[in-house]
Amino acid sequence: MPGKALIFSAPSGSGKTTIVQHLLKNNPDLGFSISASTRDRRGRTEQHGKDYYFLPPSEFKKKIDDNEFIEWEEVYAGNFYGTLKSEIERIWNEGKNVVFDVDVKGGINLKKYFGDKALAVFVKVPSMEVLRQRLVDRGTESPDSLSRRLFKANFEMAFQDHFDVVLVNEDLGRSIAQAQKLYDDFKAKP
Repeated sequence: MPGKALIFSAPSGSGKTTIVQHLLKNNPDLGFSISASTRDRRGRTEQHGKDYYFLPPSEFKKKIDDNEFIEWEEVYAGNFYGTLKSEIERIWNEGKNVVFDVDVKGGINLKKYFGDKALAVFVKVPSMEVLRQRLVDRGTESPDSLSRRLFKANFEMAFQDHFDVVLVNEDLGRSIAQAQKLYDDFKAKP
């Protein structure tokens, strides 16, 4: 049944994006909510309108003033992220359920907004050392940004109880299968 929201949140590097991408590839009834952000693109692979809506800070702030966001926040100093109301309308108008790949605070705010129409999943790794190694292996972090992400991840772990389900991503194949079952069960509910 379309009109539902599936929210995946996690500290950066926990594997939520990989899980969400797998669900999107295997569930044509899911549509990805593209977040808006003021941060710079990572590398050459990120595309405007596909990975994020990359907006200048002035445009982002105008959308805040015009009440165009369901939720938004300044995740890192000067880097704003948010969920546009128009994104949800676009996906639901296509007859699909929406899936989110958002940070922890955004996930909590989305769950509050959608209530019972949403299933909020917190993805976490077995330990902070595993998370540190995943971030290092990604090759996108400077020592300073790695330190900031690990500090933020420690803080975000305290909020896992605000989610409907905690998914420990120790084995990716098993985590993907669990995520698929969670979605199948959720969309079957009236």
